[in-house]
Amino acid sequence: MLVVQNGRTIFEHYANGGSARGRWPIFSGTKSFWGIAALAAVHDGLCKLDDSVSDTITEWKSDPRKARITVRELLTQTDGIEAASRLQRPSISNRNAMALELPSLAEPGAAFIYGPSHLQIFCELLRRKLKDRSTIAYFETHVSDRLGLHHLNYKKDRQGNPLPATGFELTAEEWARLGELVLGNGNYRRRQIMPAALLSEAFSGSRANPSYGLTFWLNQHAPNGREVDMERMLDLPWPAAEWTDVCICRDAPADMVVALGSGYQRLFVFPSLKAVVVRQGSNATFSDAHFLRLVLGKS
Repeated sequence: MLVVQNGRTIFEHYANGGSARGRWPIFSGTKSFWGIAALAAVHDGLCKLDDSVSDTITEWKSDPRKARITVRELLTQTDGIEAASRLQRPSISNRNAMALELPSLAEPGAAFIYGPSHLQIFCELLRRKLKDRSTIAYFETHVSDRLGLHHLNYKKDRQGNPLPATGFELTAEEWARLGELVLGNGNYRRRQIMPAALLSEAFSGSRANPSYGLTFWLNQHAPNGREVDMERMLDLPWPAAEWTDVCICRDAPADMVVALGSGYQRLFVFPSLKAVVVRQGSNATFSDAHFLRLVLGKS
């Protein structure tokens, strides 16, 4: 566990063999880093959030649903495409090609279907926009190198395509750097990585799931929202999950945003408190809401 406030570490604790230098899998926390890369691509003029994906992935133009999917819907996981957790299998030779062939299960914008497919499709869109440049090189130039993060595990397939849904292993301090970027409104250690107005797009929920922005989870329905365990909700079949008026913790600030990984890997960012909290660990009995009440002194 690591707590940073006003740029200073105010609490740090490692247990069960953990250490400040030990890197730990953040699982789906990886998605939020790729969300930043997507916004960098928007800033560079490679695409716009409300562009039709089929403008670039032209083979989708003949599909009445896929032809209407936007880049924003890919990043908010509301494009209606099957989640396809099998994309994470190391045996798949070309994840991008497989993701493009997945079926549409719902109208674009109508449902939140959480899984690796959406960012994998975005990676193919980015690959085509970059032409002769690799998506990993773009990510490193625009995101990881600027945050001082190196030697990341991209879980590449045989074509060299990264798996943007999972794979990164970071120390608590390294993961907290993403939180610093959010607190700085796109500025990291006196370097403006992207405009504040563009970064703020990541923290707007969708109609299908107001508690999920562009690869970040949101607490915007606090203090009156229905408190739920997001990981348990994601274990439900997507048609059974109800995302209306939910929040992570009623007693946490409504402006809190979260990068979330399986096994309760968490990066909590509190803009109003100028604070970042990292929690890493193995699967165990854990409650985001209870943990946050303890951290915030509201238990």
